[in-house]
Amino acid sequence: MASTTEETTITSFDNHDVVEQQHYAYAMELATLSAMPMTLQTAFELGVFEILSKAGNGAELSSTEITANITTTNPEASLMIDRMLRLLASHAIMGCSLASDEDGNVKRLYSLTSVSKYYVRNEDGVSLDPLLTLLQDKVLLHTWSELKNAVIEGGGTTFTRAYGGIHAFEYLGKDSRFNQVFNIAMMNHSTMPIKKILKVYKGFAKIKQLVDVGGGLGITLQLITSMYPYIKGINYDLPHVIRDAPPYPGVEHVGGDMFEKIPNGDAVFMKVGLVLFVLFSCNHFCFFLCCF
Repeated sequence: MASTTEETTITSFDNHDVVEQQHYAYAMELATLSAMPMTLQTAFELGVFEILSKAGNGAELSSTEITANITTTNPEASLMIDRMLRLLASHAIMGCSLASDEDGNVKRLYSLTSVSKYYVRNEDGVSLDPLLTLLQDKVLLHTWSELKNAVIEGGGTTFTRAYGGIHAFEYLGKDSRFNQVFNIAMMNHSTMPIKKILKVYKGFAKIKQLVDVGGGLGITLQLITSMYPYIKGINYDLPHVIRDAPPYPGVEHVGGDMFEKIPNGDAVFMKVGLVLFVLFSCNHFCFFLCCF
């Protein structure tokens, strides 16, 4: 029979081994972490989230059932999608449960979670998918290869280094495809928080003319003026941005550079424009802005 001292030593060793295994597993997870956002993006492109949403609240579908709603000629598509969704489920992005079919074969059933529901278009027709698409776009992914050189050598951000000294906002004016990807992402990303803000913030009530600096396609002013129709909104952004902006009642789209002049108004609304300027000027690398 082992002594108390021996039992304590064995238990201590086992606990230490478990902790080491957890650390190793986490280190491996970090090493392969790039697979997760790319898989998430592919799931969106395949329409997986929309398929589960259309199946009804709380629906659980197998990869075979999901694949049946996707146009594909690949006989291995169901297996590949199952592997993708298993990865997303391991990050709590998808729900996953086991069930047995009539022959007793075990299959995995997938469902939306409180996280993945943000990748399904809501009642306003927006979601986080366009933002995900932007961050996984080849234009931005290419800039990460310059991160080390930007730190060691300085002389610009990763974006300017990757694209021959061209600033991100200047590049948007040269690449119509990426400009559209960026604008749609910002429109979707703005809608959700602004609607929440308008539910609790009443500071717009006394404003007659509001200028949104860096307002993109104008969705923020559209939301504000729809609640306060007497407000005249001026959506101010770079010319190549507002040229794609749709017309909104009570909103005027004006092109220009905020570092040269800003239209007059009772109040100026800025979401991230000044933050972007500070980050660019200080050469900080923060979130995806380091790409710019």
